[in-house]
Amino acid sequence: MFSVFGIIISIIVLIILIIFSILITKEKTMTNHKNNAKFTFFYLLSLVALGFMATCTGVIVFQIINKSILDAVEYSGFSSEALRFAISAIIISAPIYYIMISQINKNLRTGVLDKESALRRWLTYLIIFAASLVVIGWLIATVNMFLNGEITIKFILKALTVLVISGAVFSYYLYDVKREKVGKSIVSKVFFYGSMVLVLAAFITAFCFVDSPQLARDRKADLEVINDFNMISNAVDGYYNSNKALPKDLGILLTENGAYLTERELIHMIDKTQEEKYEYKIVDVTSFELCATFKTSNKEMKDDLDMRYSGEQWKHDIGKQCLKKKVNDYGKNAVPMQTEF
Repeated sequence: MFSVFGIIISIIVLIILIIFSILITKEKTMTNHKNNAKFTFFYLLSLVALGFMATCTGVIVFQIINKSILDAVEYSGFSSEALRFAISAIIISAPIYYIMISQINKNLRTGVLDKESALRRWLTYLIIFAASLVVIGWLIATVNMFLNGEITIKFILKALTVLVISGAVFSYYLYDVKREKVGKSIVSKVFFYGSMVLVLAAFITAFCFVDSPQLARDRKADLEVINDFNMISNAVDGYYNSNKALPKDLGILLTENGAYLTERELIHMIDKTQEEKYEYKIVDVTSFELCATFKTSNKEMKDDLDMRYSGEQWKHDIGKQCLKKKVNDYGKNAVPMQTEF
């Protein structure tokens, strides 16, 4: 999927290009109306807001599809982080877009903005051009996911999502730039209120698939614990492979050159809720346990991309948990080198 930030950068570049294009237009075209600067602001701001709103509506639908249709072969691709960003973007961009569109249509009806002005045509076709680039990017990414093995039903639903969103944008702005009358019309009302309903529906539905702010904060706190567990585990592995025995306690892992754990790292590894160091227990000659208090459970988050790299070996429930880990013996796990003659 195209990065949202990549799309934002593309929109900014397009804005710069259109401003440059306007500046090199014939002087009389730019100076025949005292409100050109105001309408340029309206159109460019509506373009940026539309980019955020349309793209993030698509992101929400994509993430709902990823979460709802599971694939036994690969990760679902669901990302709660992407969903939260999309919700945030719509909260800000949607009101701005509809306010700008209302202002543009109001000035068209009153005649303050000339329907045939070069400025209006330039900016309207810019919006169509920007939408085309976004759609091309979405379609390429969607087809690429299908070629990488994504199941057919997910590909079809995502392709339909792109086509519906892009079709709505294209049809309205092509109609808007070519229509003869600028008064209120059924097409304008259908697009205005219809798009508002669709965006609002996606926005509300997204809250059924995303964590609350407090839960998101608790998951981040638990992720910090998991990161510390990974660091301790790596240090224990290093100590075991050097000494062929597990360390009696975490303090033994402290060395001046930081071969296992530095004092700064160990001090950092403090349970933020209990204000005590993590508990380390030896189970047998090759296994140990790390204990901490967790605020959430991650056992049902196997399909979340945000949890892919947090360490599936550290599955835990809520509360005080002692997680067992077998030491990684590099000698036994090493792959013998093959020499070619």
